[in-house]
Order: sequence, then structure tokens, then C-alpha cells
Amino acid sequence: MTELSKGGHRHLLSIAELGADGIEEILEVSDAFVEVGRRSIPKVPSLRGRTVVTLFAEQSTRTRLSFETAAKRLSADVLSFSVDTSSVKKGESLRDTVETVAAMGVDAFVVRHTSAGAPAAVARWVDASVVNAGDGWHEHPTQALLDCYTIRQVLAERAGRALEDTGVECFVGLRVAIVGDVRHSRVARSLVLALGALGAEVTLVAPGSLLPPSLEGWPLSKVSYDLDAVLPHVDVCYLLRLQSERGAGAFLPSVREYSAWYGLTSRRAALLGDDALVMHPGPMNRGIEIADDVAALPRSLVLRQVSNGVAVRMAVLFMLLGQGQVGTGGSGPGLLPTLGTVVGG
Repeated sequence: MTELSKGGHRHLLSIAELGADGIEEILEVSDAFVEVGRRSIPKVPSLRGRTVVTLFAEQSTRTRLSFETAAKRLSADVLSFSVDTSSVKKGESLRDTVETVAAMGVDAFVVRHTSAGAPAAVARWVDASVVNAGDGWHEHPTQALLDCYTIRQVLAERAGRALEDTGVECFVGLRVAIVGDVRHSRVARSLVLALGALGAEVTLVAPGSLLPPSLEGWPLSKVSYDLDAVLPHVDVCYLLRLQSERGAGAFLPSVREYSAWYGLTSRRAALLGDDALVMHPGPMNRGIEIADDVAALPRSLVLRQVSNGVAVRMAVLFMLLGQGQVGTGGSGPGLLPTLGTVVGG
């Protein structure tokens, strides 16, 4: 987490800011908030008196609701702001709108925008912390964090180990295939950065037209165009949504042909090893990226990803706004010594 804005506020704008130590610290703090979510009243007073604004200039269901649920479970006041119904539609600049909202007394902005770099711009404009909830084709850091958390959680369960005793060393050598519309996916970029930092072996599987023009800066093991050849050798098959709203359809002969070559059908799922996991950031295009019956398999972690997303986002908001200090890249005194008193009920 970096300090960019006036006032020295911390932000989460990119996975690259965290490093392996920073990712591990967030995952460890998330453990406590998973436990909070299992309580009959899943709420703690950690951010009482704080105000969090969700500022979304792009449609979203999962991410917006996940962040708002996370903030409310931490007892923060939540303001939900949609650009579609704001004064931006009257010609006001995004900067003027954001600064006006900030003047009401805001501690954190959760920003989703169609333009890459918009959350970083907001961080320069306001005296508050900023979380990138997805910017253009750039990054979606909390999605990558919740995905890593989910993988670590399942690996710990299968090994019969307590989650708190399972560090990020479980990712070293883990074989992950990220399949589909990589070109238009901010999720893919953040996930590759996170997995690469943790020592996993990542393979991108996609038609050439749906790969980025350049993969410079992507810590990859390899790229493949043959999903059938890759599936028997992976521990995690991570499917990406075909993003027609961002022009993905223009890069394909047809959606039907894409599904025939890169959709996870029942036949293809049978190629996976017995312990291989299936993941998807949602929303799923059933029958295109993934078949209905495959989505329902026990190895599919889609709903667990959603559930863990709330706890991980609670951890991020707590680490930005709660008690204690967080060192960039995991250095510094850390939060764990104070966490028990904050979530203890």
C-alpha cells in the first residue's frame, strides 16, 4: 500500500505495490474477518465514526455490494455514489464532483471507473484513502487478493492444516491457467502480478486475438493456445469472462467458436486432475466460458470467492483506516498485534 495523496493517506491502487509480504499480511488479517462473518451478528466496531464512499462510474453488482457490506460490517458509515445519477451528467468534471463529496468529510473512496488510472487521480485530488475497485483494462487488486485467499483456504483444508498456520509458501510452484479474454481483463493483470509475486507458475490460455499486444511486465511461465493440452497439468483453472461490452466480440469469428475452443465443458473438466480447482471472478456467461454442470461441481469455488471477498475487503479497509500501521510491502510494525482487540467483539 502506498502513500500518494495529501495528508499521507494510504491507498491500494495496484497489486504491484504490495509485494509478497504485503499480500501475505492482508491474507492473514482476512482470516480474522472470515471468523467475524461466521458470527450470528457479523459486525465489529473497528471503523465506527469513519465514512466510506463507493464511487462507481461503471456498472457493478458483486464488487459494489461486497465493499459496502465490508464497510458496514466494520461499522463505517457508507455513502453509495453512482456517476450515472450524479452531477457529472450535467457537465461537472469528475474532479469537481469528487472534491465536493470529499468536503463532506470522507475517510476512504472505493473507486471503479472505465478509465485506467482514475483511482490514482482521485488519490491525488482528495485527503482520503483510495481503493481501486477496477479501472478500465488496468487492475482489480482486491479481486486478485480474494482469489489468492480462496486458493490458500482450500489448500489448507485439503492438507488438514489450520489456516493461520498456512503461509503463502503454498503458492510456490502452484500451476495456474488463466483462460479467456485476457486482453480486456483487469482481473487477469492483477492476478498474474499476485501469483507471480507468490511464486506460482502461471499460463495464459487464449486465442492470440484476446491476448494483450504486449506481455512486458507480466510475470508468466508461458502462453498457450491449446486449452485441452494445458488442463491435465494445472492445479487451478481460472476462467475469465468474455467481455463483450469492452469489444471482445470484435476480436473473435463468433462466440460459438470461442466457446468450442476455450469454454470449460464437461468433457474438458474431465481432463483436470482430481484435485484441480475451477475459479471465475463473475459474472459468469454460462454456456460460453463455463458449462452449467461444471459451475455446479464441488471443485468450483465461484461462490466461495464471493463470500471471501467480503472478508478480504474488510481487511483492506481496516488496514487503511483502522488502528495500527501498515508498512509498504509488508515492512514496518504491522497490524496483527492490535487486530485481536479490534475484532474481539
